Amino acid sequence: MTGEDRPPVNRLDEVADAAARAFRMLPAVPQDVPPRGGTDARRPAHRIITDPDTVERDLIKLVLTLVELLRQLMERQALQRVDAGDLTEEQEERLGATLMILHSRMIEFCTRYGLSMEDLNLDLGPLGTLLPPPE
Repeated sequence: MTGEDRPPVNRLDEVADAAARAFRMLPAVPQDVPPRGGTDARRPAHRIITDPDTVERDLIKLVLTLVELLRQLMERQALQRVDAGDLTEEQEERLGATLMILHSRMIEFCTRYGLSMEDLNLDLGPLGTLLPPPE
């Protein structure tokens, strides 16, 4: 029977079958993964460890990290616009003041939750750090 002889198949059924096949190939838990290089090469999988006592601080750290990333991106964009001459002098002043206020608020929030600006720079493993090094 060729592909042309088969009855038309519902596309959602095809996707569901493909997903089911893919999930059957994945181990259910890290213990199901055979160790590489023998039994002593077994290490625990990297997991998110949550502590009920620090969950608020950890959530704030994540939110502040995202805000800092966006702040740095906005700052770079603003500098490019200033260098290109796209802004009036008044717009440049307002943009500069806004970015300075945002930076000072970031420092206030970090202080309130016992964080430093360096704490917000997440290590992404082989990709390096999330934020560029301070200049």
